[in-house]
Amino acid sequence: MIGDKNMYALVTGASCGIGYELAKVLAKDGKNLVIIARNRDKLEELKTGIENEYGTGVMVLPKDLSLPEAPQEIFSELEQRGINVDVLVNNAGFGVYGMFCETDLQQELAMIQVNAVAVIHLTKLFLRPMIENKSGWILNVASVCSFLSTPLESIYCATKSLVLHFSEALANELEGTGVTVSCLCPGLVKTEFHKRAHMDNTRAAKRRMMDAASVAEAGYKALKKGEVVVIPGLIFKAAPLFTRFAPRSLVTRVVRSQHESA
Repeated sequence: MIGDKNMYALVTGASCGIGYELAKVLAKDGKNLVIIARNRDKLEELKTGIENEYGTGVMVLPKDLSLPEAPQEIFSELEQRGINVDVLVNNAGFGVYGMFCETDLQQELAMIQVNAVAVIHLTKLFLRPMIENKSGWILNVASVCSFLSTPLESIYCATKSLVLHFSEALANELEGTGVTVSCLCPGLVKTEFHKRAHMDNTRAAKRRMMDAASVAEAGYKALKKGEVVVIPGLIFKAAPLFTRFAPRSLVTRVVRSQHESA
């Protein structure tokens, strides 16, 4: 088990997909949870399931991370309740699909807030108590797109690249503090991501995908081992090598072909 059983693991984007499965993996290992997403009903359903199956405590905290004030509200509320967090899972995120000149600016600004700004803000808030306790674990969920320039998902790709590089740099800064940082970079996963981003008809969305439970298990194992970057799935591990050795213009063309309609 990661950390003290009397401490809590905080999971953002816990109502579905990888976050949902990460919450279950943590609970199975004995962790109490703070689960965060916009949809209270889905969070309550997860809370009931976890408490019945694993017997760990679960606190539901509905928050919209596209609102700049949300991270501070989360931290302040937990502080007021005397809830200490020693595992932070920054999982919440979504994509905006399409030609940049045609996509909605407000959606993209909200995506940047959720995918990148909230990750940095929450990490800043919860990291200092971890350092004081000389113990803590941070899992940031990025994407295999972190290694790529992705036409038709240009801003999404940029946010995930930020998460990857931020995680790698922070992991180095925290050596010797007792706090570890891991970055989970999944490829194609069976979640609601493609549907929400209106990408159902793309070639990428029609390819074979990993299941969210397997990705969550891989991320949790990496966190426990102190691995900085983990890419689940053998085929997706080739992405960093492809970007390193192939011409970047070729990489971009190949990636775009997978993001166009099938």
